Amino acid sequence: MVPINPTHRDLLGALSAGNPSTRLKAALAAGTHPDPGFLGELVARSAVEPDFFVRDMVTWALTRLPAEITVPRLLDELANGRAQACSQALHTLSKIGDRRAWPAITRALLHDADDEVARSAWRAAVVLVPDEGRAALAEDLAAQLGRGDRGVQLSLSRALVALGDVAEPALRTGLASEDPVVRAHARATQRLLRDPDAGFAPDVEEAKRVAALGPERAAGASC
Repeated sequence: MVPINPTHRDLLGALSAGNPSTRLKAALAAGTHPDPGFLGELVARSAVEPDFFVRDMVTWALTRLPAEITVPRLLDELANGRAQACSQALHTLSKIGDRRAWPAITRALLHDADDEVARSAWRAAVVLVPDEGRAALAEDLAAQLGRGDRGVQLSLSRALVALGDVAEPALRTGLASEDPVVRAHARATQRLLRDPDAGFAPDVEEAKRVAALGPERAAGASC
């Protein structure tokens, strides 16, 4: 795939083409020949692009532009109201890594009802948070232990692990929770924190089984 140097008109047409391969090539070309004039088209495409690989290439193209113009435009997207626009803006901000974006990572985003928005906010937060805010962020993340399916829980655990030692005390409430799913998620996260190569799924899956069957029936079923 050899990228060509696109004009603004070419890029606009190719990024909205029906063929995802054409859109992928357009995003590659935009990143290979970065031009601030492409910013609007790339951000707009990121907000609606259905193909994962094209979205990833658009993110890369955005990271090739100067942060001083890209970051403010992405921050505007956080108020867009559309889940994908917000999620992709957060994802791109995490890739750029400009800590001036940190104040925009609000508790509302970290606790967003849409799992993809929240997951993107978690990933961005652990990259952008200043040192003095790491412990508070760990507490905020740990308050969501037990949320979602295995993929969501693993994302949350990885975010906590990325914060390092400050995550350990933040897990205490979850470890003492009466909710078996929360408790198991906290244990799985603690194990990952201490040994990044440790498995994640068994504790969480067992907790779900206990929650569904009840402690006595689950114990009997394992005999």
